[in-house]
Amino acid sequence: MLIDFLRISSNIKIMDNIDKDITGSNTANQPVHSCCCNKPDQCGKLETFDWLKDIPETAIKQEIVEIRFKNTRKEFYSNINNLRLNKGDVVAVEASPGHDIGVVSLTGELVYFQVKKQNIKINETEFKKIYRKAKPADLEKWYEATSIENLTMLKARKIASELKLNMKIGDVEYQGDKTKAIFYYIADERVDFRELIKILAESFKIRVEMRQIGARQEAGRIGGIGSCGRELCCATFITNFVSVTTNSARYQEISLNPQKLAGQCGKLKCCLNYELDCYLDAQKDFPSTNVVLETTTGQAFFQKTDIFRGIMWYSFDPINIVKLTPVPVERVKEIIKLNKSGKKVDDLIDTRDVVKEKVLDFHNVVGQESLTRFDDLSASKKKKRRKNKNRRNPNVKN
Repeated sequence: MLIDFLRISSNIKIMDNIDKDITGSNTANQPVHSCCCNKPDQCGKLETFDWLKDIPETAIKQEIVEIRFKNTRKEFYSNINNLRLNKGDVVAVEASPGHDIGVVSLTGELVYFQVKKQNIKINETEFKKIYRKAKPADLEKWYEATSIENLTMLKARKIASELKLNMKIGDVEYQGDKTKAIFYYIADERVDFRELIKILAESFKIRVEMRQIGARQEAGRIGGIGSCGRELCCATFITNFVSVTTNSARYQEISLNPQKLAGQCGKLKCCLNYELDCYLDAQKDFPSTNVVLETTTGQAFFQKTDIFRGIMWYSFDPINIVKLTPVPVERVKEIIKLNKSGKKVDDLIDTRDVVKEKVLDFHNVVGQESLTRFDDLSASKKKKRRKNKNRRNPNVKN
């Protein structure tokens, strides 16, 4: 009964929000279809923090506005009608064909920084237009379109499997006017989906656009929690996916375990590149690990490195990692230089540089470390007195 009540109450809240949007009351502050809270301007994936929002609006140019759509799709549009737009406003924008519905994700000067970041030339690019703020009729049609996206995706997967196409349809995004849909798919090889497009267009009475994405992009669109316990990086802030190789793990002395190095997308984790530059910078002054150190007791072979402490570990067994000796980097360079001149060192570690640690004597004067210091000593004393009395008077019974 409690579960049914919660479901009914949640449905009532959703319908109330939709009714408020349709009636046109405060549409900017109402949740949109992809939001999970009452703050549509803060729950979009790959959200950009507007650190210039305190600047007066009169000093901000709004010629170009960033609009976000479902999940991670964002585009730039031209505000030709000079509308007063704020972050979170739902607007109708130009599409081909018809119009689409999106949410304003960024306005003001920061938009131009985002345009520059994506190497888009403003003077040479013709941006699509923002028509108007979304009307109640636009919102109603938009909710109808987004409500059938999941069912459309499941049916499209079934059709693709019947046609025996080697592809996976990961997501479907309807256009705001319900006349077009984008089908996002993953495929290892080239796929001939012309027959699939015909069947989808006839089944759903829409224009169909097929857009291929990679495994990383799919993980970013779906979202999830990584092995670190945080939300996936591709679903929060990563916009450009840089190739990740196993060399990143090797440079950082990470075990090459594919189960631990792979993310939810099945590819190598993007976070392997985060600290790679620091490790490469730290390793610039390190000698080559292929050099064998010559000593009077034998040859020392490299085993592992502690990069940030500046220590290289060597052992006299090339196969088994036993009796490791930590050697500072400067000492390794010195040994290599001596070996090149034909000299062998007696020890890997220079005994002259070893500082003997002072051993501090500890005396338990107070008795704080005794494990029996909290025992009741009075009870044991009473037992001893009774035993002594019994010895003196053997006829006395206890």
